[in-house]
Amino acid sequence: MIERRELAAWLRLIATPGVGGQTARRLLALAGSPEAVFEAPVAAWREALDRPQAQALVTPPARLDTLVETTWQWLQDHDEHHLLCLGDPRYPELLLSTDDPPLLLHAQGRLELLRADSIAVVGSRNPTCQGVDNARAFAAHLSRAGLTVVSGLALGIDGAAHEGGLQGPGSTIAVVGTGLDRVYPARHRALAHRIAEQGLLLSEYLLGTPPLAPNFPRRNRLISGLARGVLVVEAAPRSGSLITARLAAEQGREVFAIPGSIHSPQSRGCHLLIRQGAKLVEGGDDILEELRMSTPGPEQHHDRPGPGRDEPPAALGGTEADRILDALGWDPLTLDALADRTGCTAAELNARLLELELDGRVARLPGQRFQRIAQA
Repeated sequence: MIERRELAAWLRLIATPGVGGQTARRLLALAGSPEAVFEAPVAAWREALDRPQAQALVTPPARLDTLVETTWQWLQDHDEHHLLCLGDPRYPELLLSTDDPPLLLHAQGRLELLRADSIAVVGSRNPTCQGVDNARAFAAHLSRAGLTVVSGLALGIDGAAHEGGLQGPGSTIAVVGTGLDRVYPARHRALAHRIAEQGLLLSEYLLGTPPLAPNFPRRNRLISGLARGVLVVEAAPRSGSLITARLAAEQGREVFAIPGSIHSPQSRGCHLLIRQGAKLVEGGDDILEELRMSTPGPEQHHDRPGPGRDEPPAALGGTEADRILDALGWDPLTLDALADRTGCTAAELNARLLELELDGRVARLPGQRFQRIAQA
């Protein structure tokens, strides 16, 4: 357990205006500890600081006492609340090899997951139904093979990836863009509680930090930095998921992408990554083979990517025909799977699908499968 005096020094260093991570790490390299930074005269750090930074370092931030008290109480509240500082033996080694490792990590849950082999799974906040199915199925398959699934707790693909990760022994790590005393988005509150109990919540942000827009792209470097590779399930050409993939490549990690329909906007980012050298994958075993990991036994292959029969009815809007098309996505789908997604009866679906066929918007395939047709 960190001592309160040491905690105060770390928090003061992080909260000092104008002193970013790079400058703080330079000071720590010279001084050896955050306490030593503040015990020495500012003149000693003349080479490491400019004048405004030196002036800021002299005066403790106004909210420091409150921040120290809040963080100290948070640590005492639960045995699964942890602070990992640079130099802590529990600090994840993979992050130490990146260009910008955080000075301090707040963690809640199973700390041992930071030492496990892991795979990041990321994608669109507005995925297709098929994308949600794929994210959950890939993550479950990889978790059952022993890989910890890392994602960002966002809506869409992230949430599905965490749910899949929780289905296997690999479990999941959620890297969030707020303080750990907050949950964002609010609709993932129950999921965050499950992750805190069965997996790990992780943040570089101080307690009380609200969901600020710049924090989310920044935390992406931690998602990729913690993992051996990054799987992009669905993404638009300009998206945070592609930022994560770029960071992964810069960090020397593997990048994987799931191809999709050429007509689906959410597949274009994945196709771009594949053209740029990302590895095309069609199943979880493709990733395991690339990472030279063993695949789950035959009894565990029921979670192969594909439409989930236990998927809850999708929350769809628009006209009835549009609801059917939204649920159908762009990949071939069985009538049963479409019924699971929409909550409609087989009779209702058959009537609507016939109308869509006559309109040239849906094709009926062998095996009672249906596929959406792009219109010029």
